[in-house]
Amino acid sequence: MLKVLIADDEMQVRMGLRMKIDWEAEGFEIVAEASNGKEAIEVLETRNINLVITDMRMPIMDGLELARRCYEEFSDVKVIVLSGYSDFEYVRGSMKKGVRDYLLKPVAPDELEVTLRNIHKEVMEEKKRQAKEAKFKHLAISQFQEVQEQYLLYLAKERWLDPAIVIERLNQLHLDELTKENIRFTILTVEIRARDAHTNRVKELWHPFQLMCKEISSLKNGVYTFHDPSYAQMIHFLVIKDNENENETLSNMVQSIQQNVNRLLQLETVIGIGNTVKGVANLKNGYITSLLAWSRSELGSGSQIIDVSNMQEDDFDFSADMEKKLMKAVETAQLALFKEHIDTLLNSNKNQSIIGFSFLSNRILFLLGSVVRKYDVETQTVQKLMWTCQQNIWALNSYQEVIDELKEIAQLIIEKVRAARFSNGKLIIESVRQYIDKHYADEISLTLLAEMFHINSAYLSETFKNHVGQNFSDYLVNIRIEKAKRFLMDKDLKIIDVANLVGYSNSGYFSTVFKKQLKQTPLEYRQSNGKDRKDIN
Repeated sequence: MLKVLIADDEMQVRMGLRMKIDWEAEGFEIVAEASNGKEAIEVLETRNINLVITDMRMPIMDGLELARRCYEEFSDVKVIVLSGYSDFEYVRGSMKKGVRDYLLKPVAPDELEVTLRNIHKEVMEEKKRQAKEAKFKHLAISQFQEVQEQYLLYLAKERWLDPAIVIERLNQLHLDELTKENIRFTILTVEIRARDAHTNRVKELWHPFQLMCKEISSLKNGVYTFHDPSYAQMIHFLVIKDNENENETLSNMVQSIQQNVNRLLQLETVIGIGNTVKGVANLKNGYITSLLAWSRSELGSGSQIIDVSNMQEDDFDFSADMEKKLMKAVETAQLALFKEHIDTLLNSNKNQSIIGFSFLSNRILFLLGSVVRKYDVETQTVQKLMWTCQQNIWALNSYQEVIDELKEIAQLIIEKVRAARFSNGKLIIESVRQYIDKHYADEISLTLLAEMFHINSAYLSETFKNHVGQNFSDYLVNIRIEKAKRFLMDKDLKIIDVANLVGYSNSGYFSTVFKKQLKQTPLEYRQSNGKDRKDIN
């Protein structure tokens, strides 16, 4: 129902208007009355009004002044002015000053009905248009946010070889804050829990919770969110610290999350505050420590905060060199070497803290998960073992049990990787192709891929073309152009935004490549293939 305000200094006129037609049947509801324009403005400031019907002549503020104020201050409100015959020409001349329509007094019911139907149709069309514009604006933001979040998750869970490529990609995605050498940040892991364990409220309110978290992060500088599908009912916040009142800022952030979730969704939150880390290279450390903090929460439905942000960095020592050694041992099928490395890492220090052991075990488990995704070898057995191992790391009932499970998972993965390497190149090339499909926007090269998959670059080039039917560079360009075509359908994304999303820092070069492939510039493609917003449902 559209909300109506009637403004007239005569009560009999206001009552008469109420009785002239069936307002509800026309889609309207009279929700307020005023005896002059000043009272009407006061109502407009406190109520959601769609239509004002006002008399021309009123004390204090007349109908035309009210219409002018509506035009300037309440642009969505439609105004109908009621006038006597003597004011007819004056009112008609004022149509451009906010008067949507006018009716001669005494008002005929049929004329009022026709006018209301026209206004109802107009308001509904405007609402539809505004909804579409909001949808497109949200789509533009969400597409960029989605790619940002995917990249943050990649940095938090995968092994990446070239820091220069990471810096370039962060700049393209407007995440350049994270490229600063001395940047310090903390990861918050936020889980929602229902007050009643037997309800489905968490599942039902998962999407509103995601939107709420995105909104909270968008209102604060230096805050980003991402979601890891491996951990249900959780959103992770990356919070950049600025050295000024940083503890107060983080505390306010945590309080804001808990209060909003509690008040608006009637859910409880468990928040793990990870260790403060420096530089994007340590994002994994920040992420894993936030998970470890969360894992120390108590069972139950009450809101909790667990903070490990001030732990000593010595507890979280996992060098890039050790990561490289472990990864290479698994990918080159050297199980004995892998076991030797983790025995050295996890058994050598008898004075190691519980949280230190948990951290290192998680880093190894993340590394194994990265290999699983890289070679697409996630069988049900591997998946189950990895989840059991994760639970045991959090529970930490037995150091040796965790170590044995890590070795068992590595053995299963190595068997799958070995099978891929003896498949005449087919399975390895499929893994390479899937990697390109996921990371097409990165500055990847044949040399980099050869290093990543431990094969000769010349062999990779020849085998890739034989199995895929295209050489590597052509395949990469085609993937980027196909992705760009989809992004170009969103007219709220600028051409430079589309270029950045698919891996081109320079919009001019992107346009050149695009035109070479499709014989059209990106703008020409958008104009010839995209629909106007009014045509899109």
